[in-house]
Amino acid sequence: MATSPGLFDSYRALPGVYDEACAPVGGLRPEFKRCLETLGGRTAAEFASHQGLAEVALLGQGVTFSVYSDQRGSEKIFPFCLVPRLVSAGDWDLLERGLVQRVLALEMFLDDVYGEQRVLAEMPLLRDLVLGGKAYLPQLRGVKPPGGVRIHVSGIDVIRDPSGTFRVLEDNLRTPSGVSYVLENRQLSKRVIPEVLNCARAHGVDHYPERLAVALRSVSPEDPDCCSVVVLTPGPYNSAYFEHSFLARTMGLELVQAADLFVENDRVYARTTRGPRRIHVIYRRTDEAFLDPEVFRPDSLLGVRGLMRAYAAGNVALANAPGNGVADDKAVYPFVPELVRFYLGEEPLLEQVPTFLCARPADRRHVVDHLAEMVVKVVDEAGGYGMLMGPQASPSERERFRARIEAEPRRYVAQSRIELSACPTWNSASHRLEPRRVDLRPYVLNSRAGPWVLPGGLTRVALVEGSYVVNSSQGGGSKDTWVQKTERSA
Repeated sequence: MATSPGLFDSYRALPGVYDEACAPVGGLRPEFKRCLETLGGRTAAEFASHQGLAEVALLGQGVTFSVYSDQRGSEKIFPFCLVPRLVSAGDWDLLERGLVQRVLALEMFLDDVYGEQRVLAEMPLLRDLVLGGKAYLPQLRGVKPPGGVRIHVSGIDVIRDPSGTFRVLEDNLRTPSGVSYVLENRQLSKRVIPEVLNCARAHGVDHYPERLAVALRSVSPEDPDCCSVVVLTPGPYNSAYFEHSFLARTMGLELVQAADLFVENDRVYARTTRGPRRIHVIYRRTDEAFLDPEVFRPDSLLGVRGLMRAYAAGNVALANAPGNGVADDKAVYPFVPELVRFYLGEEPLLEQVPTFLCARPADRRHVVDHLAEMVVKVVDEAGGYGMLMGPQASPSERERFRARIEAEPRRYVAQSRIELSACPTWNSASHRLEPRRVDLRPYVLNSRAGPWVLPGGLTRVALVEGSYVVNSSQGGGSKDTWVQKTERSA
């Protein structure tokens, strides 16, 4: 491709893959041409210098994540590529409307599952999967969350197939992470390539903490204008601790651990130097299994004893609500289009990836007979763990998974491998731009006023050539996501 001098001269898109920057007929996509030509005018040496500046800034700011399985040390700088991922205004409009629709349907599903269970009566297989799954918490049935919101923060993972169609890959509705990297990535873009960002006409993302704080206050069981909100973290050894402290600081909220809180008369209080202070809303980043030793794991040192009593009494809002795992269970994912139709009476705006449920005998037979073509996922794993990439797996690996599927079919779903879209990505070893596969995690906030989608999101990139795994814990990195404004709003 030679439409732009410098960086893009030697760039070649992957065959059969949707490229986020290149048009199918060659050349840069028209909607991004001006912006990418501004970026591409740099020489490789100039861009390498810019990339180095960004990495030094990340190091200085302590933008890290933890990998517990890494024997060389758990704390790592989050890899970042300065080449942005751009999304056109038209593409974003469809994606935004589809995400709002999806979150509304999943909210209604959770209310139903922990209430009347109408949908479970109409869909027997879904009933068996939900009530027999680890994510369902029967002790919460009949408990109404303060403010009527369960999914306060969601991170919906989206991919783009070879035709350019957005498809939801999975829903993250418990304690979704990564938004701090979205905000930090934008700061890096502003500092290092401000002129490229300016000509892109991209929506800002800096107002996310303010919007999150407003959403949290809106669900307070008492006056939102006078309520007390805290961020609850498991502590500095958690893999996402950087994000916990970052969000607390940028929202102007106190970051607390379990030892800072106590429950008395079914109300939550924080210990302060001036005495106990009533807490009305907790943005909890502690997994629910450790949240309250009275109800969940009795050996938990990360939870607050009595917290669930206060929640059930309506005296404290927990964001996200405990029990949300029912709605992002990978075995429930294939039913989401039906849930949209059931609760909203609408056709889903966003596509999904066709999925085989190993709990269904016919699906299971197809999966075990075609493991070499399948991506198999454990329904209760995350972060890229517990997966079989069939086309890349050895015969012995496929045989082990076949035995596991036959032994516990409910734990597995499978999908034919779908090509992820690719984006130009800087390779510091080759000193040039090369295509690497990406996904996108947009963030949706929900409050009493309804859902709001951050115009951007975390683009995760598989930094290893040929890889489909974008998770940071598996060697992936991130990009700044620039959503173009419409001509009217620019």
